[in-house]
Amino acid sequence: MNLRQAGNVLAKDLRLGPRSPVFLWVLALPIVFTFLITAVFGDLFAPPARLAVVDEGSSRITAALQQVDGIEVTVLDDSDAMTAAVEAHDYDAGLLLPAGTDEALASGQQTELELLVSGQSLASTRLVIGVTTLDELRAVAGSSPPVEVVVTTVGDQGWVPVEDRLLPFIVMYAVVIAGLFLPASSMVEERERRTLDALLITPVRMSEVLVGKGALGVILAVMMGWVTLALNGAFGSQPLAMTLFLLLGGVMMAELGLVVGSWAKDSNTLFTTVKGGALLVVAPVLFTLFPGLPQWIAQLFPTYYFLQPIYDMAVTGTTFSDHLVDLAACVAICLALIPAVSAMGRRLEQQMAATV
Repeated sequence: MNLRQAGNVLAKDLRLGPRSPVFLWVLALPIVFTFLITAVFGDLFAPPARLAVVDEGSSRITAALQQVDGIEVTVLDDSDAMTAAVEAHDYDAGLLLPAGTDEALASGQQTELELLVSGQSLASTRLVIGVTTLDELRAVAGSSPPVEVVVTTVGDQGWVPVEDRLLPFIVMYAVVIAGLFLPASSMVEERERRTLDALLITPVRMSEVLVGKGALGVILAVMMGWVTLALNGAFGSQPLAMTLFLLLGGVMMAELGLVVGSWAKDSNTLFTTVKGGALLVVAPVLFTLFPGLPQWIAQLFPTYYFLQPIYDMAVTGTTFSDHLVDLAACVAICLALIPAVSAMGRRLEQQMAATV
């Protein structure tokens, strides 16, 4: 296989792609969905972290926290009321500053402070509050603070906002439409217009056509996945890991798109097939939207293995090392689809040769 010829196919599709409605859908609809969902269920960008403080000694830490951008500080009078408010998720976290905290820090005396964290707060919000609090303690102490902050999670930890549970749907749409439907529709369109016959008269071979069209799907799938995550403020602390899973998801969907596009004889067959098989792609999203369903069922569907890690890293704060099994499953699925793509390409080539 000549990679240069595959690159020529990719360049041609990139040049002519904007003329196709499917290409424009790939670019526009994930963004439209993001704005619609966030308009209905929440803000486009995450609201500021909400911190409640009970200050029993007029600490300088309270005044400093009130000056920090991105944190909304509310001073309460009673520690029990603060605990109840954090547990009810009226605040993301609560900090108790006993009388004499500033003096203890300045003298180097070991001090223990308790930071209550709502079980319904996002991992990124907890990180912002925790790091900012330590910075202000360090400023008051004049050095690394001799303080131990005890973080206690209160309230229900299983609740996730609806707009966050919809994140896999938006990512799924961006990756599936770009990775699966774009290569498939491009293959069918070229067959219907007979431009694929003309292309194969040149030195370009079918394998190079498949690689070029698949590469276009992968590139746009990763790009639109990035745009979707960026618009939803969902990159968190694992952008490289998320990009890797987006890449594997794009490859997986592009391979499925090439199989379907090589098999479908016309646009009607393609649309019918995609609609009929939509459940296989969308199913993991349904289990995220309805967490009361048995979650193990979602693992029976291939898209679970790139959608779930992205969701977990964005919303619940997991790390790349937590998803090595998912990574292995993604790679295995992508490798397993290569023979299917090759077989469907040969089948299509034989069909075209028979009609000449």
